[in-house]
Amino acid sequence: MNRADGDCSPAYIGRFAPSPSGPLHFGSLVAALASFLDAKSLDGQWLVRIEDLDPPRAMPGADQLIVSQLTAHGLIPDQPIVYQSQRLSQYAAALEQLDQNGHLYPCRCARRDYRIHYPGTCRTQNLSPEPGATALRFRIDPSKFTLFDRLHGKLTWQYGESMSDFIVRRKDGLHAYQLAVVIDDIDQKISHIVRGADLLHAAPLQEALFAVFDKPSPTLLHIPVVLGNDGRKLSKQAQALPLDERNPSRNIRRALDFLNQQQPPPGSSLDSLLDYARKHWRPERIPKLMGRSETIGHRFSAHEPQLLVEPKTPQAQ
Repeated sequence: MNRADGDCSPAYIGRFAPSPSGPLHFGSLVAALASFLDAKSLDGQWLVRIEDLDPPRAMPGADQLIVSQLTAHGLIPDQPIVYQSQRLSQYAAALEQLDQNGHLYPCRCARRDYRIHYPGTCRTQNLSPEPGATALRFRIDPSKFTLFDRLHGKLTWQYGESMSDFIVRRKDGLHAYQLAVVIDDIDQKISHIVRGADLLHAAPLQEALFAVFDKPSPTLLHIPVVLGNDGRKLSKQAQALPLDERNPSRNIRRALDFLNQQQPPPGSSLDSLLDYARKHWRPERIPKLMGRSETIGHRFSAHEPQLLVEPKTPQAQ
């Protein structure tokens, strides 16, 4: 069960966890700023984690560029930055524990073998693990998962319809995102997660892992992702423009406007701007949408985050 809305016990520890596949863009800044302000408004700590588990996708030097961009915008973490690539032994130990407790099974299926949700093809086949040929999937108990999100309220996922067994180790031997992020959140004692709504679909999967490790899952706040004029999410893969570090105050004001927050007085320094934004942070004012452009809102079902990567016709709000 995830923590209740606004619960600050234990102490608030939040995080921003970018992948080093390229520089931060405006959508990244919105997520970083929201998580930063939420932590600071509740006298919490704000951490940065570099999710560099997938070497082929990493851009050389992107991690340092990301840190430089955050620093230029006054977003300074309260603890040393953690790199997932330096925590492989922790993920391996977690996999071993899951395997010993019967939560995993080998799977030969490829992503092209199913449309959205994995149908459980290998669940009962008792396959033997084969390096390079089988992944490891986590076996979800077939049931409903109900979680509370501070913006979207009570949400329910049904096994086989809106969630399914998921990969925790890939065929190439790399640890998968869902496993790594949960182990990191447990070890870093993350109490609150503020992130884009494109990751809302991951919430029940991660909740299932928190449950088997007998750990409380963090309080959740999924904010709208920034969409381009074509209705697609801004992303590094789609060559979104990198943040311009030359005018961080303007970028922060744009992000506050996107989040529907009160604007600081004109002429404020960057430090004064962030302090004002912290004191006036009101997450309940964030638009209750899965994604929106800076000018036009887009309404999506909270159970269909895949729509965020497909072209959509803008709908006026």
